[in-house]
Amino acid sequence: MQTIAQIFIALVAVEHLIILYIEMFAWETTGKKVFKTLPPALFKPTRSLAANQGLYNGFLAAGLVWSLFIPDPVWQQRIALFFLGCVIVAGIYGALSASKKIFFIQALPAILGFLCVYLSR
Repeated sequence: MQTIAQIFIALVAVEHLIILYIEMFAWETTGKKVFKTLPPALFKPTRSLAANQGLYNGFLAAGLVWSLFIPDPVWQQRIALFFLGCVIVAGIYGALSASKKIFFIQALPAILGFLCVYLSR
């Protein structure tokens, strides 16, 4: 179960690094392809807002990656659960406020990772 938990942690971290890249560096190109519900005219004026969101996604990814390198198993679990919990909250909020699809893309993998980490105690 520990290996599966670490795989989920890594997958969620990579997902947030991809989101960081899109929101911070490719908002006006790849962002238009990913966030199809936004009118194309909004991408240029919202570039700095998207970059700010991307930065927060980077913090989530950094915390998840950090948790994979903590040698103490108790602290490793606590840090992983905290950051996965943050992703879950963000994913649920995004699903309620922006698009239901966000739940399946962001929150569900984090929920599965959270359960695997919790059960690997």
